[in-house]
Amino acid sequence: MSPNTKGALLMMASMAAYTINDAFIKATDGALPLFQLLTLRGVMTLALVLVVAARMRALDFRMTWHDFMLLSVRCLTEVAATYCFITALLHMPLANISAVLQMLPLTVTLGAALFFREAVGWRRSVAIAVGFVGMLLIVRPGADGFNIYSVYALGAVLSVTLRDLVTRRMSPDLPSMTVTVAVSMAILGFGLIGSLGEQWQPVELRHWALLAGSSVFIMGGYQFSVQVMRVGDVSFIAPFRYTGLLWALVLGWLMFGDWPDGVTMLGAVIVVATGLFTLFRERALLRG
Repeated sequence: MSPNTKGALLMMASMAAYTINDAFIKATDGALPLFQLLTLRGVMTLALVLVVAARMRALDFRMTWHDFMLLSVRCLTEVAATYCFITALLHMPLANISAVLQMLPLTVTLGAALFFREAVGWRRSVAIAVGFVGMLLIVRPGADGFNIYSVYALGAVLSVTLRDLVTRRMSPDLPSMTVTVAVSMAILGFGLIGSLGEQWQPVELRHWALLAGSSVFIMGGYQFSVQVMRVGDVSFIAPFRYTGLLWALVLGWLMFGDWPDGVTMLGAVIVVATGLFTLFRERALLRG
């Protein structure tokens, strides 16, 4: 299997895992306080990750100071992304927040230009600007549909952008499973600290089942999202991120009866189209 094929499959697996996890979390319907939910899911996820790591013998915390700092920042950005995303997810349709997240290829390209001095020509700059117009159609500032949870969704985009940029700078010698364990521990710790100020609620059997399913898929999402940034040509692999929106549309319709309105769909199409243009333009420049 070529690196690009492997990367494309990992990206699609990552998007499927994250979106199915999102659907399970949303299906709890706010019955559990946010930090209690993060704590319970975090315990299950960390236990699963440690079992898998032990069987694979893939856990190694020896690393350079550079990788330690990058790993620390990645954990912080993952915590911020989790908090912002789940807060928005519990109050927004699944497809809507997933449509906002389709800005990531554009924001990662912009971030690489700002922080890593990667060249971005005028065509990709225009595409990024048009993509942000599409994002505005989705969140619609000033419209009745815009609220604080739309701001949380944008916060999740910013956090995941920083997460992906940091991941690209990690050494290949740092095992992906080590990153996954560290991230799982960080989110569990965040949930535990936050839950000290919450009144925990009884957990029904249905909620235990949803949390267990969420734990399995979020573990897969963590692992695949680390691996995918380390294999193949990013400009070839990144477009497969958009399969997450297809999962969100289908699951949102089947599980919650939600379907985005025309303006939201138009914004999503603009974001996806400009993202694809940006990625294919980058690929053409690499070939040239």
